[in-house]
Amino acid sequence: MLVSTKRRLRRNMQRLVFCLACCSYGLSQAGPASPSVSFIFDFPGSFPAHYGINVSADGHASYVSDGKVSKDSDSDQPYSVDFMVSQTTAKRIFDLAQQADYFQGHLDSKKKNIASTGDKTLIYQDANRNSTASYNYSSIPAVRELTTLFQNLSATLEFGHRLDYDYRYQKLALDAESKAMEDAAGRGELLELSAIAPTLHKIVDDPSVINGVRARLERLLNHADAAGK
Repeated sequence: MLVSTKRRLRRNMQRLVFCLACCSYGLSQAGPASPSVSFIFDFPGSFPAHYGINVSADGHASYVSDGKVSKDSDSDQPYSVDFMVSQTTAKRIFDLAQQADYFQGHLDSKKKNIASTGDKTLIYQDANRNSTASYNYSSIPAVRELTTLFQNLSATLEFGHRLDYDYRYQKLALDAESKAMEDAAGRGELLELSAIAPTLHKIVDDPSVINGVRARLERLLNHADAAGK
């Protein structure tokens, strides 16, 4: 019982750290009146197991995760990045937050026999509201769409993180990672590729990287450029 309690407290502390890290960016950049939406994910055993995203109404965003580049990674250094999302994405996030009543009230469906897919928390802040709600699965369409949106954004940023790691420490791993990334893009599971464009450009421009990897990442960059027009 004591071990279980300690584990729960540790997990709650981890979530709090990520929440504070994410929310602090929006507040420090534009003041407490700037509307922001944050998403916190906590699912030990998944990859990454913990991450948080904050997006302000003007498109400024921040991301932090546990920093692990693989399930076997022993890294204890969080991975964090500040970036911009497109106005299309920012508007969609805030439209969905409005449809979900700014996360006031219960978001969880409370249905029985639903598998755990991780503890999720949505936070809305502006000059008049500061609301937080947690859930495993929600029956609210706007919440489900927001969940997918933030998870796709995390997946994109984590691809960038792993590609950068592979480029520096194990270039042969770039082949499998770039294939997985192109497959994910084909399934529509990536979002805001411009956030990791510097990493992609760095690899594409390096002639020491095998041509197949460079060709895949260049296709992704071209797709991102076309989507941004």
